[in-house]
Amino acid sequence: MEYFVNCNVATLVPYTTPLDTTKAAHLYRRLGFSASAQTISTAVNSNAGALVDNLVDQAVAAPPMAAPPWAAWTNANYPEDDDQARAIRRGQVNDWRNGYINALLNNGLKDRMSFFWLNHFVTEYRVYECAAFLAEYTDCLQRNALGNFRTFVSEIGLTNAMLYYLDGAFNNGNEPNENYARELYELFTLGEGNQYDQSDIEETAKALTGYVERGEVGCTPVAFNRERFNTDTKTIFGQTGDWGYDNVIDILFEQRGDSIARFICNKLYEFFVHPDSKREEYNPGGTYAVGHPQGIVEELANTMLANNFEIAPVLRQLFKSQHFFDDTTVGVIIKSPYDLYLNLIKETGFTFNNDILESIYDHCELLGQELFSPVDVAGWQRNRTWINTNFIIGRWLTCEMLIEEFYANNTDQFRDFGIAATGPNGATTTNPDEVARAIIDKLTPKGLLTEVDYSVAITKFRAPLEDTMIYESNSWSMTHLGAPGQVRDLLVHMVSEPEFQLK
Repeated sequence: MEYFVNCNVATLVPYTTPLDTTKAAHLYRRLGFSASAQTISTAVNSNAGALVDNLVDQAVAAPPMAAPPWAAWTNANYPEDDDQARAIRRGQVNDWRNGYINALLNNGLKDRMSFFWLNHFVTEYRVYECAAFLAEYTDCLQRNALGNFRTFVSEIGLTNAMLYYLDGAFNNGNEPNENYARELYELFTLGEGNQYDQSDIEETAKALTGYVERGEVGCTPVAFNRERFNTDTKTIFGQTGDWGYDNVIDILFEQRGDSIARFICNKLYEFFVHPDSKREEYNPGGTYAVGHPQGIVEELANTMLANNFEIAPVLRQLFKSQHFFDDTTVGVIIKSPYDLYLNLIKETGFTFNNDILESIYDHCELLGQELFSPVDVAGWQRNRTWINTNFIIGRWLTCEMLIEEFYANNTDQFRDFGIAATGPNGATTTNPDEVARAIIDKLTPKGLLTEVDYSVAITKFRAPLEDTMIYESNSWSMTHLGAPGQVRDLLVHMVSEPEFQLK
């Protein structure tokens, strides 16, 4: 059972109330990795539909990361010395990884979606260990992030990363390997045990054979070899013929389109709206009360089918809806490690460099979210798994370490954040409680639970100057020399608060 029960009964009718600060922040936390105080302020009083359309349009138009100089390298491009070759590969992967984390910070919905798909069409870099394959795989995720899901499924299965990860590169016609066929149905399109059986898997595996020309094993693109293709007649979902790769995709989407749309829309719902999409056992073809999550999923699935499996129309409908903006959806998803750190950067506006990005990568790996290498083919399970007893203290301590790293790099940015969070009078107010409360509210979806919690946090903010009588004389402001340290102390306190763990 999830920590929050889904009580949302709102519908997909468009949300027309002008956005307030809470709803604007909710939108940016879910569609990206949050946003600055200035961005949220600009969004206040906006029409949700127009803002969502703008954000989706930007995401659709955003290009993928530029191909690196080594995008076509094979083993022949590396030095013969193994240590030198490993060092070069490590540098390439580190640079690519930092570039992708930058993209997560700066590309909004585009790479929020590519990050979603990275945990759907899972590969693990440690299995194939080829920088060029990683770049190709990432490019596929980014190009298709809001595109056509049918095209996406077709393309991702032939990326070299996937061919090696799920043994497609070893799927010979005379000895079919079932790994990719099984995950294609179980994890990528239909869901476990849903409208396929072992016979479908076996027959599909035969149809996917032939992509086995590996050349120099390890970093040579896989090619198709007709002589290694199984030419038997295959029966998949009741359709019989001499099927190959493209036929499998066609048959899957033609015969199981309804199930695919429901499965994907359910995953999108749980990722963007609420981790509890069920409330009760799903009843295909059944009816649900108005606003029931599975009724919402059905409507989204119908939109996907009506748009020939295009992803963007589904997202537009969902993000513009009363259901998405309902109060019960705000602050009910537990931040992943990447949410934790990237939200902190976006919300504070703190500057970062490659050292910061590498720290974030290391912290996320420590907390169970290693970029480009989810735990297994089923991916990170999210939500409660992020705050178990193994990880919660690590979340607090690593956030504190990151804050100290920001502080060492640039003290004044803490002052700037406090002023920006407070608003127009942030630089002139003499009330420390006003600034502290504004910072708290900026960093949490709905503020802290009780006034006692606020009081404790505000006391942390006031403490460094409490004995100076500066507050009583109204001579304090955010321009005070000690103000950046006060903001730092409050941030250190806030990262261990339960509300900070939510988005």
